[in-house]
Amino acid sequence: MQQGGTTEVSAVRAFFGSLLAIVVTLLVVAGLGGVFVVLEPRTTSSDTLVGGASYSVPTRGPGPYGSGTLGPWQGLLHRISSEDQIRDVLAFDGIFMFGDSIAVQDSSALERLLTDRGGDLIAVHDWSGQPASAAVDALEDWSRNYGLPRRIVMAVGTNDIFDPPAFAAQVERAMRIAGPDRTVYWVNVYASRTKQPASVRDADLANSAWINRQLEQAALLHSNLRIVQWAEFLDSQPNGPAQYLRDGVHTSEPTGSSARNALIADAIAGH
Repeated sequence: MQQGGTTEVSAVRAFFGSLLAIVVTLLVVAGLGGVFVVLEPRTTSSDTLVGGASYSVPTRGPGPYGSGTLGPWQGLLHRISSEDQIRDVLAFDGIFMFGDSIAVQDSSALERLLTDRGGDLIAVHDWSGQPASAAVDALEDWSRNYGLPRRIVMAVGTNDIFDPPAFAAQVERAMRIAGPDRTVYWVNVYASRTKQPASVRDADLANSAWINRQLEQAALLHSNLRIVQWAEFLDSQPNGPAQYLRDGVHTSEPTGSSARNALIADAIAGH
């Protein structure tokens, strides 16, 4: 009996020993796989939001134009297409887009809309808080590193309400970089931040109109500049823009986002 019991115990021990060896092996393999995943270079795609968990730019004081002074924005949320996607867009005659926080929120849906409508691909450089100068810097960088497609969307200008006189020069820079043979679709501006005092909301509207007049003046000089009339759309709503804007600037979802994206897609389809 003793011998049989010893044999049974040995068998049990052998079984659990084998099971333990298998578990250890699997853990080692999984651990090595995890190391490879961590070490593998990662490319930021246009489907990935990176940066701080905010779209909104902190502003300080009334500033010289009543809307405040633009605060730090470089750490805010952004979406930037991978190099592979940028090159695919160029190869298939797609679209480049440079935008601010509204585009960060909305451009994923815009990509799907453009693909569904006509099969157009789009590569984006959208960064919350960036003024037109930073977006045009990105346009220049992509032009130098990759070249440009024949259609470019500029969805910036809202953050220029803090310094409206600087905007016109950036439009001219963008048109010079794009050249006369490409079409630039520029979404105009509407801002009246609902959480701000009435004086700031009024300044936001006045500065938005100032930005939009500069766009209109640039369009008189550049026949390849098309203005996407977001501000006019909002002003024309019988019940006001509140249904389309969640805070007086950023689009509501899905109503505002869908309306704005449709305006952009319609402009592209119309030319």
